[in-house]
Amino acid sequence: MIADRWGVTDGEVAHRYPCDDVVHNPALQAWRGVTVRATADRIWPWVAQIRIAPYSYDWIDNLGRRSPRTLLGLPEATVGEPFTTAFGGRPAGRIVSVEPGVQLTGTIMGAVMSYVLVPSADDTTRLLLKLVMARSPVAPQLLCLGDLVMVRKQLKTLAQLAESR
Repeated sequence: MIADRWGVTDGEVAHRYPCDDVVHNPALQAWRGVTVRATADRIWPWVAQIRIAPYSYDWIDNLGRRSPRTLLGLPEATVGEPFTTAFGGRPAGRIVSVEPGVQLTGTIMGAVMSYVLVPSADDTTRLLLKLVMARSPVAPQLLCLGDLVMVRKQLKTLAQLAESR
């Protein structure tokens, strides 16, 4: 499928993600990834902070409200709490699995998303995201293209923030 992969290797696609335990026979799967020039412990607080802001195109996802560019010292994420906020700060989705410093998985708008950190020996980290859906409310191609644009921006923004601090 066009746009189902961006920035990931075949090995990363073959990897099992926490979202796979939630949706067993997905109608849609998409993988995204970036290499971050920072250790996982520097990236994790930014990933965990998506609970309060989307870090994508704020004028679309957040009604123009800018995602924070500083860490807010949030407590660790917990299962059951809102996964993110969107559309001007309204809670959206819920966290279904979390392993601090390793992965954050949540549901939003029918999708299940797993953010996974994979440290490397050279103090870089792969920030990977897998999105699955049991059924797609729109054509899977269209959904993948839209997701690609938004998540690409999100992952690049999180990487820049982690690298700059």
